[in-house]
Amino acid sequence: MKRLLALLVAGASTVGLTALAGPPAQAATGCRAEYRVTSQWEGGFQAGVKITNLGDAVDGWTLGFTMPDAGQKVVQGWNATWSQTGSTVTARGVDWNRTLATGASADLGFVGSFTGANPAPTSFTLNGVTCTGSVTDPPTDPPTDPPATGTPVAVNGQLRVCGVHLCNQYDRPVQLRGMSTHGIQWFGQCYDNASLDALANDWKSDLFRVAMYVQEEGYETDPAGFTGRVNSLVDMAEERGMYAIIDFHTLTPGDPNFNLDRAKTFFSSVAARNADKKNVIYEIANEPNGVSWAAIKSYAEQVIPVIRAADPDAVVIVGTRGWSSLGVSDGSDESEVVADPVNATNIMYAFHFYAATHKDNYRATLSRAAARLPLFVSEFGTVSATGGGAVDRTSSVAWLDLLDRLKIGYANWTYSDAPEGSAAFRPGTCGGTDYSSSGVLTESGALIKSRISTADQFPTS
Repeated sequence: MKRLLALLVAGASTVGLTALAGPPAQAATGCRAEYRVTSQWEGGFQAGVKITNLGDAVDGWTLGFTMPDAGQKVVQGWNATWSQTGSTVTARGVDWNRTLATGASADLGFVGSFTGANPAPTSFTLNGVTCTGSVTDPPTDPPTDPPATGTPVAVNGQLRVCGVHLCNQYDRPVQLRGMSTHGIQWFGQCYDNASLDALANDWKSDLFRVAMYVQEEGYETDPAGFTGRVNSLVDMAEERGMYAIIDFHTLTPGDPNFNLDRAKTFFSSVAARNADKKNVIYEIANEPNGVSWAAIKSYAEQVIPVIRAADPDAVVIVGTRGWSSLGVSDGSDESEVVADPVNATNIMYAFHFYAATHKDNYRATLSRAAARLPLFVSEFGTVSATGGGAVDRTSSVAWLDLLDRLKIGYANWTYSDAPEGSAAFRPGTCGGTDYSSSGVLTESGALIKSRISTADQFPTS
């Protein structure tokens, strides 16, 4: 169970961006900037900017522009290092696009938020030179997307990774919110028709993460039995229109390569069996720990092809160093993944956190990393990293607000009645018929249910 990732969060101050700026940019003698809002929803929008160098070649560039309304903020950007101070926004070229020949262009974009009006930015400059070009104003009418009706899977269909986002069948970014099982070898009674009905209908969960431990009395003791149980839970999620994360829950030992052969056998089987489903996401290593990113990457590049051979379209989540903290819990950060990403497409990187233990420095990493990497919080808790202790409501809400702003999906640990602070239910709940009332919910369960049961904002056009 761990946490991390990055993205740019814009505001009066900018966290962790200056180190990525590179050497000073050269002067430009002319440029063109084309700005267009590609989608807009209540309080938010997505925009693209295309800059073209009309002067001499430059090695290093900075785009600048001004937000006309005080309520407009850059939340997350890509293909540049973004920052915002007051109304002034800057985007600096990154390694792969920092050089612009004469006539060359760079396409970049961002997700923004606004309060009140959302007029187009003004005063575009490239390395200090004013740009000509076109601006397409955002729509003045309310969003035209019809209200999304139906289950999460019925609305969104087959998911895929687009840029740094998880996108639906309409190529629009979506955020999935849901719950994770505890170890199915210990809490199998918590996952029956009554509890899954409650999760889908009362909790209005988008996804159900199936945590299949490999050791700890799990898969290695009965591969066929655990594979069958996972497949059954995937079917139950599909019947209720929820996405299912198949979690190969490696924890001890922390090097996923210890289970490489088991992983290949397991994922070959479940991918072949579930290839025609639209609701399956594969999480290939829960929380690598005590191991290098190079070793994790090697494991991923051997397991992903096994999945792709049977199921070429499904999204795959790759665990990261330091208990899936992008290395923060090991004293590192996301830079090692950015510099040496997994050689595969349609993948996301896991970030885990426990709110009472992992706070501002973890949130800063996630905010920074999200601009460069597609992230999924496949596990988090409202308590300490042990899974126990008191709920840290302040930190939990700060995390959930951040994930909502960045449209990063998440699964809470745990949809169980385990005797620990992270459990959603009071002991003795599982096996009964009530999984939703205040009488059975713990403090953590009540908080998370209140967050995930709010209406989804799934764009459909």
